[in-house]
Amino acid sequence: MRDQAEALRRRLNDLTNLRETKSLAVVSGKGGVGKSNFSLNFAISLCHKGYKVLLFDMDVGMGNIDILLGKSSKFTIVDFFEKNESLKNIVSEGPENLHYIAGGTGLNRLFKIDRTMLDEFTEEFSSVLNEYDYVIFDMGAGVTEETLQFILSVDEIILVTTPEPTSITDGYAMLKHIHMQDDRVPFLVVVNRTLEKNDGLVTFNRLNSVTQKFLGRELKLLGMIPDDQSIRLAVSKQTPFILATKSLASKALMELTERYEQAKFNVMQPSNGFRFVTKLKRLLFER
Repeated sequence: MRDQAEALRRRLNDLTNLRETKSLAVVSGKGGVGKSNFSLNFAISLCHKGYKVLLFDMDVGMGNIDILLGKSSKFTIVDFFEKNESLKNIVSEGPENLHYIAGGTGLNRLFKIDRTMLDEFTEEFSSVLNEYDYVIFDMGAGVTEETLQFILSVDEIILVTTPEPTSITDGYAMLKHIHMQDDRVPFLVVVNRTLEKNDGLVTFNRLNSVTQKFLGRELKLLGMIPDDQSIRLAVSKQTPFILATKSLASKALMELTERYEQAKFNVMQPSNGFRFVTKLKRLLFER
């Protein structure tokens, strides 16, 4: 059982020892572009760099981080609401010291709770975030009114797309929808499943050109990941492809992570988990 007095003491301690925590939302305009696979492997690549990373599976009702890892988590976010488990207890550990929260099924309950339960969630989440350098939200494909609040609360948004015309169109629709709500949050783009380098650059340039013309926004190309057979093999084996360090895909992802560490890609300075939670709480109660 969660103890309110203990939660208050923990919050007071956290407020005096705030950690710099970068929050990111990984989104896509449509399903099937490899968004969750990217989220997982990017999180692990950050762990390789020595960062403490929390991956939160927000794919409502269709969470698949467990599947990609070949694991069955003891707890999911649903247990916080239905079984009164603390958030710290539902955090699972993956490879390379990656920590993650499994989505399970019924995650939409997160958005149907009353203010008291939301207060409990945000208080505990603020404390949990204070233990990490990065928290990465693997969002479901597309966007809903509810999940939009999480997206608008993060420091940066990473859009995963592919060279397919429908993926580019849907990706732009996603960017436009978010932009109409907040025209300041930075957008980074990952082009997945490229057949050659020029393939990815053409895709990004198309997306960036349309975004500049109609939204007045400039995107940043975070990187490209080739359509590598090793990714399909890794998914079949339920093993993150980043662990096969000699594959083309893993090399591309590690280079992408190196670039992310550079200031020109890491465009927002870390804030802290408390600021993220405060913004999320305000947005959820405003809707």
